[in-house]
Amino acid sequence: MADLRITGLPEEMSTLARLPWAVPLESWPEDASLTDMRGISRHVVRLVRPEATQESMIYAIKETVPEFANREYSLLRELNNRSAPCVEPVAVIMNRTDTKGDELPAALVTHYLPFSLPYRVILSEQITPHEITNMANALALLLVRLHLLGFWWGDCSLSNTLFRRDADQFAAYLVDAETGEFQTKLSDGQREHDLEIALFNVAAELDDLQIAGVLQKDMDPIRASEGLIKRYRRLWKALKEPQMLDPNDRHAVERAMRTLQDLGFAVEEVEVSISGDKQELKFQPKLVAAGYHQQRLLELLGIQAEELQAKRLLASFDRFRGREAAPKPPIHDSARRWLRDTYHHVMNQVPLELRDRVEQTQMFHEILEHRWYLGEKAGHDLGLDYATKDYIENILPFRSYVGISTPGIHEPHAVKN
Repeated sequence: MADLRITGLPEEMSTLARLPWAVPLESWPEDASLTDMRGISRHVVRLVRPEATQESMIYAIKETVPEFANREYSLLRELNNRSAPCVEPVAVIMNRTDTKGDELPAALVTHYLPFSLPYRVILSEQITPHEITNMANALALLLVRLHLLGFWWGDCSLSNTLFRRDADQFAAYLVDAETGEFQTKLSDGQREHDLEIALFNVAAELDDLQIAGVLQKDMDPIRASEGLIKRYRRLWKALKEPQMLDPNDRHAVERAMRTLQDLGFAVEEVEVSISGDKQELKFQPKLVAAGYHQQRLLELLGIQAEELQAKRLLASFDRFRGREAAPKPPIHDSARRWLRDTYHHVMNQVPLELRDRVEQTQMFHEILEHRWYLGEKAGHDLGLDYATKDYIENILPFRSYVGISTPGIHEPHAVKN
């Protein structure tokens, strides 16, 4: 009988080795709060806290055949190396046997993505058609980002995606790479194949939810799925196809660059040419990278956030800097003051027991939104401190850490050997 083999991140080895790999995964105990956070899968999947503390990391563990486990682990590692939005692989567990010596499936271990949810959990709450559209838009953006990296997904669907709140929209993350593969450059045919799969899968998933009575009756699953494809095509055209600009407009190229930045993409290389009898200016993005606002926020303020959250925080900082007296101080001096006097000043007012209800940058965005709402209602700005206090007292206590109200509080427990 071969010995149990664990291949993965060195720093995780001691924790992984203590888990009960001789027990079939479906028999592992699972915290009720974690059960609520995982979706439906064709594999046996468990979310597991290895330690009995709320602060303990959470593993997502999936049983599968050894070939698929190793392949997916390698693909997820490469996707992470290329900064793709996806879960982080931890290890592959091989040569599992039960106490009788009978063979058990291999297991793929990933880190649970904090503050994320599968689509079925999100849609089980009261949700508007607008939010479903936002989820479809997030999935379209995810597929664009993967295709820009040369990754063919092969099974794009809502089920294989996790969603996190990103300001007033969603960010999408790949959670299942089992069918994917990397190419040096995807052909149009490969991209179209991925779109066909996505169109069918999403329509079928939404149709199932409509039959179950989850979706609003007037919502058309096929039309919603087609909206995802249209969103993908608009994004891909903006990022990859040339634009014809007025050569006499001195700011045309700058505006074209800003349009791509507003979509969340940094333009790292462009090709500009003037040709034809009309002397038209052709602007062609050659190399783009996602996360324009995320990267700027991280470099300027040292804060990691989703793209739209980053955009909102940067807008807050820009307004803060705009109010500073001339001559303006160096931008990094302003950044330190904004962090101290605005961001940390707000977040430090949140009681410790409520801080894990909502991801921190999302909470800051929601407080800014709440300030606007209160100001509209009162007819004048009530200030950030007032909005923070009102948010903490009247909104935050009714939020779960994933951003959805849930009855009761589940105490964490660990998986025992």
